[in-house]
Amino acid sequence: MLTSKQRAKLRGMANTMDAIIRIGKEGITEGVLKQIDEALSARELIKIALEKNCDKNPKEAIVYICEKLNAEPVQVIGRKIVIYRMAEENPRIQI
Repeated sequence: MLTSKQRAKLRGMANTMDAIIRIGKEGITEGVLKQIDEALSARELIKIALEKNCDKNPKEAIVYICEKLNAEPVQVIGRKIVIYRMAEENPRIQI
């Protein structure tokens, strides 16, 4: 679990990031989860955009993704979500 200070630091880092994954009408499929998992392994902190035609609302989506991938929810702003998972080897983000 992240503390509020750690979450605030990660939110600040995510402000300048662009969404690298977009979830559309297909929803959160196994392929999307695999992409998110790979992105988390490479970057630790990622932003995901949910398109208007996505069937899940952002709060449901962040909980589902974090449970499936053992990640931490950072924030939900509109239809964008930010998640974090510390790298197993050589973590780059110090929180």
